[in-house]
Amino acid sequence: MQIKQEQISLSSGQNWKRFILSNDRGMEVSCLDFGGIITEILMPDKNGRKENIVVGYKNFEDYLDNPNFFGALIGRVAGRIEGSSFSLNGKTFQLPPNEGENHLHGGPDAFHKTKWQTETIEKENSVGVVFTHQSEHGENGYPGNLEMKITYTLDNTNQFSITYQGSADQDTVLTTTNHSYFNLSGDLKSTIREHEVTLDSSQFVELDEALIPTGNKLDVRDTVFDFRQGRKIEDGIRSDHQQNRYAGHGYDHYFIFDTKQESQVTAVDQTSGRKMMIKTDQPGMVMYTSNGLGEGLQLKERESAQYLGICFETQASPASIHHDGFPSCFLPAGEDYYSKTSFQFFS
Repeated sequence: MQIKQEQISLSSGQNWKRFILSNDRGMEVSCLDFGGIITEILMPDKNGRKENIVVGYKNFEDYLDNPNFFGALIGRVAGRIEGSSFSLNGKTFQLPPNEGENHLHGGPDAFHKTKWQTETIEKENSVGVVFTHQSEHGENGYPGNLEMKITYTLDNTNQFSITYQGSADQDTVLTTTNHSYFNLSGDLKSTIREHEVTLDSSQFVELDEALIPTGNKLDVRDTVFDFRQGRKIEDGIRSDHQQNRYAGHGYDHYFIFDTKQESQVTAVDQTSGRKMMIKTDQPGMVMYTSNGLGEGLQLKERESAQYLGICFETQASPASIHHDGFPSCFLPAGEDYYSKTSFQFFS
């Protein structure tokens, strides 16, 4: 197990830290103190060839803008908040809109553009980075002074874990995630169309044309949203289901897990032999198949294109802010927020 640290100097004069976590089995995870951005995950395929399995920019400078949130920590609230406002305890809070009239992923200068305080962890069978940030009352419109602590850990079983901890001095809303785009083909050799995903969800959240939750839950039965027995992403891309069309021909939907304790998601790329298994204590996740990823971005291995990555955004549902009956992101003052998601890789 090993952790290396280096400085990234940008032409703007900013300096970032880059951490490279590596285990004894050839797996490496690289991340930045800026946005907690995961820039690279190297993982051997079935023939032992080590390749990158996440989408990232060729040039570090491009992470300053990062409109697609590649690899970034997301918060205070992951997902879309309709009308960029919400009410809590009889008071309305206005948030900065950054996707039309709506508020996306915590706002324009949220966790994904924060330079986090960092410290490293080195143990016999794991290495990690601890990210901390004090988010002040009113930051991006949210109530309460919030203390956040997020820990990335890599161990010798090829498991990469993220734990999220937080507490605020006022009632607030909070649900965090990581926005890495996975592609198990290795070095973006192919799209994620042939990736096969399995997840335990019999309901997903209906979206309107602006990708805002309508307040309805839809049954996955007899649709391309049924991943309970495994399904290729291609099915949703080719589908004429209204929800797939709203998402830009693919998926950008919140799936509610059937399991209440620890839920499991798997993704497999048969050609490379790589498999990832996700375990989380969260009530659901947004699965996004990069339908909105356009051409013209210089990525590490190639130019960007639609369907180059798949995001598994484990979290509560921002639909709970405006609708009853959804996994809540309400955090009472003084209570501890805790969430853990682990990604284990096999080949």
